[in-house]
Amino acid sequence: MENKCNKYMRKAFDYSFCCVCIGILFFCYSCGEGKPGEIKDIVEEPAQMNQRVETNINEYLSAIGNDGELDDTTTFVLIADVKNFYSETGYKPVWCDNEAFLPVADSLILFIKNAKQYGLFPNMYHNAVMQTVNDRFVADTASTGDRRDAGLWAKADVLLTDAFFAIAKHLYVGRLKPDSLSARTDSLVTDDFYAALIKQVKKGKQLSDILHALEPKHEGYIELKHAIHSFLDSADFQHTFTYVSYPYKDSLEFVETLTKRLQEEGVLSWQIKEVDSMQLKEALIKLQKNKKLTVDGKFGAQVVRYLNNTDQEKFKRIAINLDRYKLLPAEMPERYIWVNLPAYQLQLWDKDTVRLESRVVVGKPITRTPLLTSRISDMVVYPQWTIPNSIIMKEIVPALRKNPGYLAKKGYALMTWEGEEVDPYTIDWTKYKKGIPFRIVQGSGDDNALGIMKFNFPNKYSVYLHDTNQRYLFKNDKRALSHGCVRVQEWEKLTYYISGLDSTNYEFDTSRVVSDSIRVWLDRKEKHVVKVKSKLPVYFRYFTVAVKNGKLVFFEDIYNEDKTAREAYFSTK
Repeated sequence: MENKCNKYMRKAFDYSFCCVCIGILFFCYSCGEGKPGEIKDIVEEPAQMNQRVETNINEYLSAIGNDGELDDTTTFVLIADVKNFYSETGYKPVWCDNEAFLPVADSLILFIKNAKQYGLFPNMYHNAVMQTVNDRFVADTASTGDRRDAGLWAKADVLLTDAFFAIAKHLYVGRLKPDSLSARTDSLVTDDFYAALIKQVKKGKQLSDILHALEPKHEGYIELKHAIHSFLDSADFQHTFTYVSYPYKDSLEFVETLTKRLQEEGVLSWQIKEVDSMQLKEALIKLQKNKKLTVDGKFGAQVVRYLNNTDQEKFKRIAINLDRYKLLPAEMPERYIWVNLPAYQLQLWDKDTVRLESRVVVGKPITRTPLLTSRISDMVVYPQWTIPNSIIMKEIVPALRKNPGYLAKKGYALMTWEGEEVDPYTIDWTKYKKGIPFRIVQGSGDDNALGIMKFNFPNKYSVYLHDTNQRYLFKNDKRALSHGCVRVQEWEKLTYYISGLDSTNYEFDTSRVVSDSIRVWLDRKEKHVVKVKSKLPVYFRYFTVAVKNGKLVFFEDIYNEDKTAREAYFSTK
């Protein structure tokens, strides 16, 4: 009896399982007529179309998991937001009505196709599938096939909603992950954000106006976006080139990608399946000679920089930099100091006008200048330099172990924290591994590493703006040469601008320091601390693409910030 029951239960289970499978196959293939990810639902009565589209939208969204995958080639960008929106609105279609796209849908499909003009990637917003679906609707002039398919209209509607939400979000806050430095207080993207945009769509507002209102208003962003048009006109996206990641973690993988890229470049035969070191060296020498690079037969940053300088990679860098503007406050202060590290440039902005420009020297890649936001608190005339612990342990202590006379030779003094001078010959320098219980100070004067003016602002990195005693470095094109602080060529103009700003804003404050006093102290080589009352904002930022005289200029990715962003967010684009 028990065996019969078990057989019966197994048969019932098998029957149920088959029913489930048939149901799934019906959904995915609709009895062999449809394709994966489609519902075939031909509507005979036009009056029933909108209701059937609503039903199919519900079915589509119910079948899509949290990963957003609709089929092998289609993945939703914001599936949770899309599901929430349709559930709140009763699954009513947004972009179609009675076997036709609304005009705003046509505008959105066209926008997606031309998304690169905004630094966006069309394939992220279902461009291929929407172009195909639209072509199918256009081809069905008699409204006897695809135009009667409520399942296809439902698919198109949910994909367009996902694309619209994603485009809006990416234009507003970008695709880069914000951090504590750049997070905007006005950039929260909530359900209300999307609902408000859809409300504008339904009211008939122009799609371009809706999306344009979300973009940053920064002058740099506007110039960069405008310059994209001429770039796209001449860009080659037909040929796909292998991206070479450098520095690398896996040497074998690096050699494989480098080999393929050299074959694409035509300096290594495609017949070679496994390249040896001699063949690789010969190919590199050939490339270096052809492109006037340093000829040494070795791969390194210079070679990789050239190989990755393709139009497809340039566009990704443009996209990354456009997104960096979206991490800035919606409105910048009336006046501020802007330091763009890869450009080696400082600008002083005053009411949308650049009042001062200066070359700067920034940190080496191993002692990089941090990104930060602060305000000038004071200026120091003829400053002393208290050397940071990082420099002490990396450079000075190793030198002192060899020769305690190193400090005197460099003009440094060893001091207790109470200010008493210490004889370096009396210290056992071999026992200090992480830090020393002393200060090492360079006295003020023309030979001081900080030069004769220092601009302080609160920050956790102990960096500042300052003059330098190595002013000859400003003539170099590549100026990532400091220990982290920013050396300013036009420090004198900056000094008197700040002093003049204080004099204007605090004319009746007797504690303010006038420019004439600073000039006297500079002439006398006297050390003075000048409190800054105007608290001029300071921004250290990282932008590797800019526009000069209407043309795009690409700066070297000195700290590999582009590489990191590209591989984290844009590697599959």
